[in-house]
Amino acid sequence: MSANAKPVQLDDVSKAIIEQLQSDGRRSYAEIGKAVGLSEAAVRQRVQKLTDSGVMQVVAVTDPMQLGFYRQAMIGIRVTGDTTTVAEKLGRISAVDYVVLTAGSFDILAEVVCENDEDLIDLLNKEIRGIPGVQSTETFVYLKLQKQFYNWGTR
Repeated sequence: MSANAKPVQLDDVSKAIIEQLQSDGRRSYAEIGKAVGLSEAAVRQRVQKLTDSGVMQVVAVTDPMQLGFYRQAMIGIRVTGDTTTVAEKLGRISAVDYVVLTAGSFDILAEVVCENDEDLIDLLNKEIRGIPGVQSTETFVYLKLQKQFYNWGTR
């Protein structure tokens, strides 16, 4: 969502549906309906509307290490020129799973998931640093993922 986008106004029932799905994304519409006081069909419609509008996604979150991706890192990138162009190119790299434009000492932060250190070196040298406008990078290798939750609710 861009900083200029108008936020979607959610009623308490839609917020409760989101919180139910954040707690367990496999929860049935019938179970959610019982928890929030709606029919299964009404929950299905609301979930469809929330996903169609881009307010939420229902996805499976994996543990990269259990899938053979033993090297994760956050890469701070300094850019000359248009940061959005560089960010778009980063977003097309399969090993990059997160890209954000930032203010501060880095213009962009990109999270990457690689099989090993050699793949990370190749990614940096052959792909990321080869993007026009990338001035410099600083790599923060993850030693341990201490917390990763997506259930912060709707506040």
